[in-house]
Amino acid sequence: MTLPSPGAIAQRRLLAGIAVATLLAWAVAIGALARGGRADPPSLRAAATLLDGDWRLRTGDEPHAADPRLDDGAWDTISLTAGPGSHDDDVGLPDYVTGWMAHGHPGYTGYAWYRRTVDVPPAPAPWDLLGPTLVEDGYELYWNGQMLGGSGRLGPPPRVVGTRPLRFPLPAEAAGTRGVLAIRVFMLPRPGPGTDGGGLHSAPLLAPRPVADALHRAHWERTVAGYIVDAIEPLAMLALAGLALWCRRFVRHGGFLAFAALALALTAIRRFDNALVSWTDAMDLPTYAVLAKYLWMPTAAAWVLAWNRWGPPWRTLDAAALALLAAQVAAAVAPWAGVASASRWAAIALFAALAARIAHRGPLRPLALATLALVVLATFGGELLDPLKVPGIWFPLGIGVSRTQALYAVLLPLLALLVVRAPDDSRLPPRAAR
Repeated sequence: MTLPSPGAIAQRRLLAGIAVATLLAWAVAIGALARGGRADPPSLRAAATLLDGDWRLRTGDEPHAADPRLDDGAWDTISLTAGPGSHDDDVGLPDYVTGWMAHGHPGYTGYAWYRRTVDVPPAPAPWDLLGPTLVEDGYELYWNGQMLGGSGRLGPPPRVVGTRPLRFPLPAEAAGTRGVLAIRVFMLPRPGPGTDGGGLHSAPLLAPRPVADALHRAHWERTVAGYIVDAIEPLAMLALAGLALWCRRFVRHGGFLAFAALALALTAIRRFDNALVSWTDAMDLPTYAVLAKYLWMPTAAAWVLAWNRWGPPWRTLDAAALALLAAQVAAAVAPWAGVASASRWAAIALFAALAARIAHRGPLRPLALATLALVVLATFGGELLDPLKVPGIWFPLGIGVSRTQALYAVLLPLLALLVVRAPDDSRLPPRAAR
């Protein structure tokens, strides 16, 4: 890239800033993962009661299921006792159990009720219930028929959001008594719900204050750590998109920088959704699912348009990218599974053609090819990495880190180097449009 005088000094400062920002981001992420990956302090868990064991389960929505006088003897029995060291396969939340689909209700979605009796020990301090941290998908919690709160809003119509650590104070008169704890659950319909989904995947905790306060903080640290990378990386993507648009001022065309900024902004939206839906109620799960289903499509097209401008663009590649985008959207709406799969492989073929073109005569070839390869692997890991048995999630510090997160952790600093050093495409050797 040709920068105005003193351009070389400005470029060196940008490269130094990129290095410092990368190291700082990695340090913050690793620190959060290490803190969140710690087990609950044994002294706190010893003072609390995990409400596992056998619960009563009834699928369907019963209007009087929270009434403590209801006879639930004919209901199913489901165990919420987790195996030693069990955790979910995403964040690494402990005490994971399979859902109702693995207990006699395969494929069922909708409402269900859980009930059990709970003995609350006498204590001078108030008692809290720490809600289950992993539920499909929303829930309401009742004590002796009194609703204490829940996650989302259950119908009609239900609004379900990501489940996070919640704390529910028990009535003051609950100490030293036996009561009925009932949990109303709603699971959204979904394609291919799996064999162990549905309802509660962890049991609530009963704890006195201030033990409940400390456990609640520990559970939030784990939840924050589970998605901290999905907050840091989108911020880095938006900053890099801004840098690309700023650097575009110093080249005559800068098509690569413009489309790379668009692709980064779209990717940032998609990645930050994970943290947003896991930490807040701002986005409901259906909206999250729609974005997850469709947002990668314009992102992939933007990357093709960007890399097609790492040199004089070929019109045929632009047209192919836009045609594939239309096919991907149509296949998702229809739905046409075969067309959807074929369109993803066709997109991979487009990127392969771009890589061959860059390898033949592109500028900064080693850096550009490595960055392009990481873009493709991050976008099409299911097609390219699953057959190689590359795990989708690792648990290096007790918290799940996805391979996509790991790929972006390397991709973003490499892409930043390319952005700062991006060639002026108007000065590249001309090539006939194809």
